[in-house]
Amino acid sequence: MKKLLLLTAAIAILACKEEPKNYVTLSGKITDQNSDSLVVRSRTYSKTIKVNADGTFKDTLNVEAGVYNLYDGNESGSIFLRNGFDINLTLDTKQFDETIAYSGTGSEHSNFLAKNGLMQEKLFDLKALSDLDMNGLEAKFVEYKKTLTDFYDSNKNVDTLITNGLKKDLEPMLNFYKGYLAESIDLKTQLPKGAASPVFESYENYKGGKTSLSDLKGKYVYIDVWATWCGPCKAEIPSLKALEKQYHGKNIQFVSLSIDDDRSHGGSWDKAREDWKAMVADKELSGIQLFAPNGWQSQFVLDYKIKGIPRFILIDPNGNIVTPDAPRPSDEGLTELFTSLNI
Repeated sequence: MKKLLLLTAAIAILACKEEPKNYVTLSGKITDQNSDSLVVRSRTYSKTIKVNADGTFKDTLNVEAGVYNLYDGNESGSIFLRNGFDINLTLDTKQFDETIAYSGTGSEHSNFLAKNGLMQEKLFDLKALSDLDMNGLEAKFVEYKKTLTDFYDSNKNVDTLITNGLKKDLEPMLNFYKGYLAESIDLKTQLPKGAASPVFESYENYKGGKTSLSDLKGKYVYIDVWATWCGPCKAEIPSLKALEKQYHGKNIQFVSLSIDDDRSHGGSWDKAREDWKAMVADKELSGIQLFAPNGWQSQFVLDYKIKGIPRFILIDPNGNIVTPDAPRPSDEGLTELFTSLNI
């Protein structure tokens, strides 16, 4: 009888033993949230998690182990999930990368990813790197490769799915940044600050008549090269309008140069011109609105080596180049540049 009781007790203990969870518990609190939900996503998985009015949230997710993207409105970060984890997340969206932190079971992997993201953001300061020459750029990227490799090897407790993936992607990532920056450095080498700017002659002005770059001498000229079909170009319109209003009456003129052409308007130059005029009217675009007669093949566009838009150019009152690749209107660096020039 005693043996039977012991066997019964053992069975009861085994029956009560908690089975491994086949899901992740994800909870937390977001300060200054950008949205009423979080989205956890990978190439093969997506789940939306409701965020309460006070920024708190909690949900469960059944996942394949791996790195996922975590979106809060326009902000995003990386999170490592594996069934059985119980993770709590806190962040302030006003300083997303600097404040995102994880606690709980499995949190060390996501904290490693957060630290990696912040490290890369600090290393790849594109403005500072674009001011280097090619030798300086090469030296920086050798340094960055060692820094990141050492970091990936620094914590043996981090899941190898993370570290192996980061190591695999390191060389392609560095090559991408290096290629992008090499183009910027080459552009500034061929079109250096202080050199006479390439010019355009007799471009159609929306308000009537023709305008040449020489007509604009005496003030700084900020040129926005754009097209009506270009999404990133149109995204800059509100910031450009605000900028024009802020600097109204100052020593600067704002020029928007459309390079709409026949290829992007059904093979018709007349249609390209009509669409340009329609958008200028519809969006109530201000500043000096010009139409480049040969689109991408206009000599001014070729001289400034423009291969993608929007491109912004700043020219000084004497017609010399300040920068062939100026910050966008939405970039705070542009007003800093204007201030440095006493505009």
